[in-house]
Amino acid sequence: MSAQNSAGIQTLLDAEREAQKIVQQAREYRTKRVKDARTEAQKEIEEYRRQKEEEFKKFEAEHSSGNKKAEEEANKEAEAKLQEIKEAGKNSGDKVVNDLINAAVNVKPEVPEKIAGKA
Repeated sequence: MSAQNSAGIQTLLDAEREAQKIVQQAREYRTKRVKDARTEAQKEIEEYRRQKEEEFKKFEAEHSSGNKKAEEEANKEAEAKLQEIKEAGKNSGDKVVNDLINAAVNVKPEVPEKIAGKA
């Protein structure tokens, strides 16, 4: 009977070792799958980030070009007005200076109407 018990115990030990191997393989497989899933998720995240950055750059380019056009138009308008002012200064600058000098030199004091009416 002890030989039979010994054979039974040996069979159980062999079965336990085989079960441990299977469990170890399952753990390794699970670890590998987790690593693969992380790698795949990281790739998806990078692809999503790249896609969103492209969308943002496209959006930024579309909207900043409108600002550049408006800025260029404003600069053109400012240059035109500045040119107008310079032309007006050239054409009537001497007259304005003479009028200012005459007003400063030839003073003609007059009593305001409100005060003159009371007197």
